Amino acid sequence: MNSIQNLFQKKDKNLLSIYFTCGYPELEDTTKIIEALEESNVDFIEVGLPYSDPLADGPTIQDSSQLALKNGVNLDIVFDQLSTIKKSLKTPLILMGYLNQMLKYGEDKFCKKVLECGIDTVIIPDLPMVEYENHYKALFDNYGINNVFLITPLTSEERIKKIDSYTKSFIYMVASSSITGAKGEITNAQIDYFTRVNKMKLKSKLIIGFGISDKTTFTKACEYGNGAIIGSAFIKFLGKHGVVKITEFISSIKS
Repeated sequence: MNSIQNLFQKKDKNLLSIYFTCGYPELEDTTKIIEALEESNVDFIEVGLPYSDPLADGPTIQDSSQLALKNGVNLDIVFDQLSTIKKSLKTPLILMGYLNQMLKYGEDKFCKKVLECGIDTVIIPDLPMVEYENHYKALFDNYGINNVFLITPLTSEERIKKIDSYTKSFIYMVASSSITGAKGEITNAQIDYFTRVNKMKLKSKLIIGFGISDKTTFTKACEYGNGAIIGSAFIKFLGKHGVVKITEFISSIKS
C-alpha cells in the first residue's frame, strides 16, 4: 500500500494538498516549506521540480520555476534536500515534474532517487498514455512508483475509465482546460463537469486542482472531490511573505 492509499484509509474527504516549487523563493527554502506545511497539518504536499518549459503551469508557477533555476536549483539539489527530511516527515510527498526532466536525468536514476527521498507517487503531466502503457508502467511498477493521471473537462469517458483502471493513488481532476492559476469562483460549467465525472462511479479518489485558491473554492471543490490542491495562490503568498507566515495561509483555507 502506497503513502497516498494509507492517507485515504485515515481520511478521504476535505483533503488539502499544497503545491510549491523547489528552490523558491530561496534555494534553501524547500525543507523549510515542507516542515511548515506539515506543522500546519496539510494532508499531502505536491513538490514541484523547477523546469524551463512547464507546459501545464500558468505565469505564477512559471515565474517561480524561472527564479528557482536562477537560484541554482537542479534535480540533484532537490533530491539531496528531500533526503534530509524524509526520516522526520510524516506527511506524504508527491513529486511533480516533466517527462524531459526524467529522460535527461536518466529514467532509472530518477526513479531510484525518488524512492531514496521516501516518495512513491509522481505526477508527470506531459507523459502520453501510449508511452505509459508501452514503457513507463513497467518501469514504475518495477520501482513501486505510482503515476497520477490528469483529466480535464475535455477528457473522454473512455479515457477516464482507462485512467481509473490504472490508478493506484488518485485521479487529478483539473478544474478547467487551461493552465494553472487562480480563476475566481468555480463556475456552473465546472460543476457540471465535476458532476458528470462523479456519476461515472469511478473506483479512484478524485483530487481537484487548477484554480483552487482560497477557502471558498477549496470548500466547493471538496463537495465534488475527495480534496483539492492549491498551487498558484500559495506561490504568490510565498513570493510576498516568504516562509514565515505559511501557517497563516493554511489557516485561512482550513478555518
